[in-house]
Amino acid sequence: MKTRAAILREVNTPWSVEEIELEDPQGGEILVRSLASGMCHSDEHAHDGSIPAPLPIIGGHEGAGEVIAIGPKVTEFEVGDHVCCSFIASCGKCAWCASGQQYLCDLGAHILEPGMMAGGYRHHSSRGEALSPLLKLGTFAEHMVISVDSAIKIPKEIPVGPAALVSCGVATGYGAAVNRAEVKPGDTVVIVGCGGLGHAAIQGAALAGARNVLAVDPSEFKQESGIAFGATHRAGGLDEANAIVRDLTAGVMADSVILTPGVLTGDLIAPAQFLIRKGGTVVAAAVAPAMQMDVQLNLFEFAMMNKQLRGCLFGSSSPRQAVPHLLAMYQAGQIKLDEMITKTYTLDQVNEGYQDMLDNKNVRGVILFD
Repeated sequence: MKTRAAILREVNTPWSVEEIELEDPQGGEILVRSLASGMCHSDEHAHDGSIPAPLPIIGGHEGAGEVIAIGPKVTEFEVGDHVCCSFIASCGKCAWCASGQQYLCDLGAHILEPGMMAGGYRHHSSRGEALSPLLKLGTFAEHMVISVDSAIKIPKEIPVGPAALVSCGVATGYGAAVNRAEVKPGDTVVIVGCGGLGHAAIQGAALAGARNVLAVDPSEFKQESGIAFGATHRAGGLDEANAIVRDLTAGVMADSVILTPGVLTGDLIAPAQFLIRKGGTVVAAAVAPAMQMDVQLNLFEFAMMNKQLRGCLFGSSSPRQAVPHLLAMYQAGQIKLDEMITKTYTLDQVNEGYQDMLDNKNVRGVILFD
């Protein structure tokens, strides 16, 4: 079939919205009509070359849609089902999945490789050239062929914008606070970077009962938005944050710092280290450039104060548990998702949407297909 998609052929060039050829799903795959796609900062990392995407790619990895065809022997889904995409595929069979750590599924080793989850077979092409869907999804397309291991069935009544957000940013940020930082009632928590990931972390910390939640971002708009989402205090930078935390805690300092900036760099670790108390935790939840090797850290203080630095993938949560759980919370009015969508765009406005993100105009932009 013919459909349209936003394609990146070279780094630091505009996304090109083109007609593409999309072949039928094979065994273990479904054909999905896209309904919404979140505009996550991770796609910008592919755009600027800081993560090694197999160009040319179809962008997008945060999305929701409707199943319109199924491949042979697919039993998990039916035509008409609504699904969230998950860039963390989960096979349900490997040791990690079997131990409840789907976010570490062995299939994750392949998500930056060319082609489909099942192997090298490619369904997508344009101008006679094979295309790879980013992270095996490619949600910047009107239709997608994806693995059943990368799809999660959701209730049809869930609005498509919020459904798209939980497939990456919300699950990651919320889980970074609740699962990885293990925020407890009465804690003081610092969230560094207040985009979609940061706003989800703010909500997670607040819902976990944190007494103080400090939103740190150079953007005044994002600081103010962070307050609306549950932050109790705000700061424009880490030096200001240090002074605020010192005052709030009588010098004890924060229980945890969650790093959710647009780009995670090694020079953020030491300032975060000095924001936490003895035995405190720094959670690195954002994407860093793939070749980032240098990290600033006072190793003596780190060891002698029994502090922790933790990585965090998909909020250290299992997609098939986290997505339904977060959507149920949304339906119950416990977590804000509609309010995270600052602006919606058409597929043809994808470049405008990413410029708005870089200009700090959006908490999260969303592409709507209908």
